[in-house]
Amino acid sequence: MTAARWERRVQLGAHPLAYPLVRGIGRIGPVVRVPRVGVVVSEAATAREVLTDTEGFTKTGPGSPADLWTPVVGPSVLLNMEGDDHVRLRRKLSGLFTPRFVEQLCERVAAEPMAALRAELAAGRAVDLVPVVRDLAGAVICELVGLRADRADFARAFAAATAVTSMVRLGRSRLTPAQLARGRTALSELTGPAAEAFAHGDPESVPGRMRELGLSEQEALGAVAAFVLTGTETLVSYVPRLIALAHDTGWLPRLVAEPGRADDVVSEALRFTVPSPVMLRSVAAERTIGGVRVRPGDRVVIATISAAKGLGGFDPDRPHPPAVQRLWFGAGPHFCLGMPLAGAEIRTVLDTVLAAGGGAVVDRKVARRVLIPAYRSLVVRRA
Repeated sequence: MTAARWERRVQLGAHPLAYPLVRGIGRIGPVVRVPRVGVVVSEAATAREVLTDTEGFTKTGPGSPADLWTPVVGPSVLLNMEGDDHVRLRRKLSGLFTPRFVEQLCERVAAEPMAALRAELAAGRAVDLVPVVRDLAGAVICELVGLRADRADFARAFAAATAVTSMVRLGRSRLTPAQLARGRTALSELTGPAAEAFAHGDPESVPGRMRELGLSEQEALGAVAAFVLTGTETLVSYVPRLIALAHDTGWLPRLVAEPGRADDVVSEALRFTVPSPVMLRSVAAERTIGGVRVRPGDRVVIATISAAKGLGGFDPDRPHPPAVQRLWFGAGPHFCLGMPLAGAEIRTVLDTVLAAGGGAVVDRKVARRVLIPAYRSLVVRRA
């Protein structure tokens, strides 16, 4: 089965109805008003215009991400902020994920799971990459909340983070009272240790570093929640899909011989898999998007999956045009602050697999009914 067919299976496993609907709307036109859904934008340049026009489009109005996140995480977590408050908080956080800090953080958190992966591959044993990346994500969560932990804690931290995100659905604009209660309880398992780390002020911990950068405790806990909630499942989804794509297209053995091309492959795999397949905005001021008039209160659904995939099939040799570049990380003032950390985690796993000779995918299963399309298992063995 080709890489494109496997990716389609992954998408349909997660969203058997929504994925064909979103892609079908994109084929009707670049901007389409859909009853009960909103105005769907499927073209990259138009999507970027919406994302960068923060006066016309907001993350805090009706039908925006704030409707989901604010009742769980509070009003100040980057995910649901706009205007001067958002600018001030981003400015404080701008010095957080510096290259040196990210490198040191990844060295600490990846040491144990990557050592285990190297040993298994070196012994010629088959390894399921999904739990490996899940351990890595759990280790990163522990680091983000300032918790010095072991492997058992990684699993608990991952479970706490995904207990919140697993309740989110593309068609769900709000959580029920019972879901809100579960989400707040799960999140408290992470923000509790983060509050302790902030109070202690150790600059080697992420909350302590936030305190050093001038954040209040509320701002620091909100930022931690934002990084955990947005970066956990996307990483666990993306890395196995990256390895699968590189295997299916013949790039995995090629990268062993040409490691300098790894960044091109990672970037194109992000474009092809689209970690954030849909982004939501609420209209704050009257605008015209691609000939469609929108008014305050309208919901805009940015179909990142269609905007990015419009470039064509998987091809690391093809440069990304400006409208498409890093669109899956957002654009403008809401561009993903955690991108440097995500990139370091991705390269850590990829480099470990390449060091074992590239590996080969020997078995895989698609995850069903999940928010972020993913493999339930992806088994590799040393090539």
